[in-house]
Amino acid sequence: MAMTSPHAGAARPYLFNDRTVEGYRRAMAAATERVADRIRRADRPFSGVSPERLTPEIAAIDLERPLHDHAAALDELERVYLRDAVYFHHPRYLAHLNCPVVIPALLGEAVLSAVNSSLDTWDQSAGGTLIERRLIEWTAGRIGFGPAADGVFTSGGTQSNLHALLLAREEVRTNAGAVPSRLRVITSEAGHFSVRKAANLLGLGPDAVVTVETDDERRMRPAALARELGRCRRAGLVVMAVVATAGTTDFGSIDPLPEIASLCRSAGVWLHVDAAYGCGLLVSRRRRHLLAGIERADSVTVDFHKSFFQPVSSSALLVRDGAVLRHAAHHADYLNPRRMAERGIPNQVDKSLQTTRRFDALKLWLTLRVMGPDAVGELFDEVVDRAAASYALVAADPRFEVVTRSPLSTLVFRYLPQEGPGRKLADDANLYAREALAASGEAVVAGTTVDGRHHLKLTLLNPETTLDDVAHVLDLLAGHAQRYVDDLAPVADHSEVTHVHS
Repeated sequence: MAMTSPHAGAARPYLFNDRTVEGYRRAMAAATERVADRIRRADRPFSGVSPERLTPEIAAIDLERPLHDHAAALDELERVYLRDAVYFHHPRYLAHLNCPVVIPALLGEAVLSAVNSSLDTWDQSAGGTLIERRLIEWTAGRIGFGPAADGVFTSGGTQSNLHALLLAREEVRTNAGAVPSRLRVITSEAGHFSVRKAANLLGLGPDAVVTVETDDERRMRPAALARELGRCRRAGLVVMAVVATAGTTDFGSIDPLPEIASLCRSAGVWLHVDAAYGCGLLVSRRRRHLLAGIERADSVTVDFHKSFFQPVSSSALLVRDGAVLRHAAHHADYLNPRRMAERGIPNQVDKSLQTTRRFDALKLWLTLRVMGPDAVGELFDEVVDRAAASYALVAADPRFEVVTRSPLSTLVFRYLPQEGPGRKLADDANLYAREALAASGEAVVAGTTVDGRHHLKLTLLNPETTLDDVAHVLDLLAGHAQRYVDDLAPVADHSEVTHVHS
């Protein structure tokens, strides 16, 4: 494969500096116009492209032969990315916990990428360090933590949960001297998979995470937690943390935090609250009470890129006692020598699992400075309102059965064929409906498994989504599912059905 050999100095114009600012302005304006035009023309959230169709198109691009032209590169990008991207801004994107983003946050993204601060040390970020610290202080105040609280921005909820459990483990090892094989983490059966992943990464073993049952609303049962705490104590096991959830991924359920906090306090156990999804309630003027008890946690995960309408990534871990962050600190002479800490130089690497780290806090900073927290809360309340109306719509529709009403903005349900031979096709019909809808590009919904059965899931995070949008998507899903049943029901009536989806 031929290599390009630019003459000396040919690459210099691509560097962003005081001599290339005009080129930067032109390139950024061109890119912004491409995105704006694509957003303006997008009449559906997805093109429906398949991996089989798009993979060879991208594989054929020769990365050894640059285009040497921003416009040509943007033309190519239109073909291999923008044309087929999944657009979360579209009101019929109803799948995962991906929110549309607000314009002040996009301003922050443009600024932080160009300046390129790294938030590990003061001498790489200066004011960025203080802005992040101010936002941590603000978030801790919204949670209800006292003046000793602290925290740090992270890449997302998975890292935040890992960080929290690392701190909990080190606290137990410091105070109780427990060996890793005897440590346990308790969460609910509806908790996030990252809890188990974190336990594996921390070397706790496959049996370290214990799940307890949930109630009909998919919330952790305090009585079940109490029994498990007692069982672990009698077995000589040390519960290093209980992970409660404020907004489970599937159901948006919020565990009974006051009762769980009391049990953890009595047992002397670290309480971590995974509020990656439910953190939008922190700025809600109508629903903040749903997070009552979160102020009693030892640590809290928040994902601003889920319910604060921020671009990925923007997340944070908050702790009630900032002193515990010392467990993640490591001093390197070239980076953050101890003498800098002794002089009071604020280095965020002393708190973070990461070293080099983007200034993602700037997006939230500009959002709060331009819009204010009440405006963000109003947007989040809108999607929760829409989810409640959607629940009523589905619950009244004989074509579907719904699992439970979410206090947040998810809706888990399934298409249920009429009584008869088609009923046994329900699982595959729901799987087929989701895939067929995505292939059409008209809407995107998610799926999950509940009690061993396949279900559909709507996640509403776009205030622009109307009840009419939801009703239209329900009709599309029902149509796809019923066509699947009509095609296979005669076979199901006379023989065992071979499931074509799994």
